[in-house]
Amino acid sequence: MEIITSKQNPKMRELRKLAKAKERQRQGRYLIEGEHLIEEAVQAEVEIEHIIVTEAYYHSKEKELNESLLIVTSEDVFNSLSSLPSPQGIMAVLPMKNIGLPSNATGKWLLLDEVQDPGNVGTLVRTADAAGYQGVIIGEGSADIYQPKVLRSMQGSHFHLPVISMALTQAIDWFHEHQVPVYGTALDETALPYYEVVRTNDLAIIMGNEGKGIRPELLAKTTKNLYIPMPGKAESLNVGVAAGIILFETIKK
Repeated sequence: MEIITSKQNPKMRELRKLAKAKERQRQGRYLIEGEHLIEEAVQAEVEIEHIIVTEAYYHSKEKELNESLLIVTSEDVFNSLSSLPSPQGIMAVLPMKNIGLPSNATGKWLLLDEVQDPGNVGTLVRTADAAGYQGVIIGEGSADIYQPKVLRSMQGSHFHLPVISMALTQAIDWFHEHQVPVYGTALDETALPYYEVVRTNDLAIIMGNEGKGIRPELLAKTTKNLYIPMPGKAESLNVGVAAGIILFETIKK
């Protein structure tokens, strides 16, 4: 166990830099915060570098904590690391994993094209997890899954299924090479209502940017495009809501 009471401690200064994506990439690690996320990490048996707690949290949970991983800090040092307005007093440092495509394109996959809102990205990963999807592929221009708002929104789902960052043109080509249908989501003259999606064990669904939708060059590569009929007056649905409707439709027997 290590005790740190100064914000100027070199280890704390390095950890504060993890608020920036470039620094997360440089250090190859990220922070998760709160009891629930840390419990999810422990249950998933992911590697944990450090668990950081306040002095008050340590004294209230002393018997439950792994002291070999533990850093105990003063309240102000902990708050300087926290991204929450009301910190729970516990966070952890985890290594970032470089996850690539598996050898076989089996199962159902969700692809995200320039989904920029952190809450939406987290919700989409969590929805894919809930629907039993094999994995999520995050395309260029989407929010970084390791930023705090995305992590809070995912609620630990990235511990349950692979979340891969890569160019979607490459991902779509990979699915086509394995004879896996790729469905875009767009309203055009050839698109099908979402409930007419062909039931198959292996498929990929693309969800697009909140304002622009899926890029035309990606729609041109899809097997077919789907849309959600809307009898009401709203022009569109939130991308997370739309994904929930379509993803759960694809797992119907």
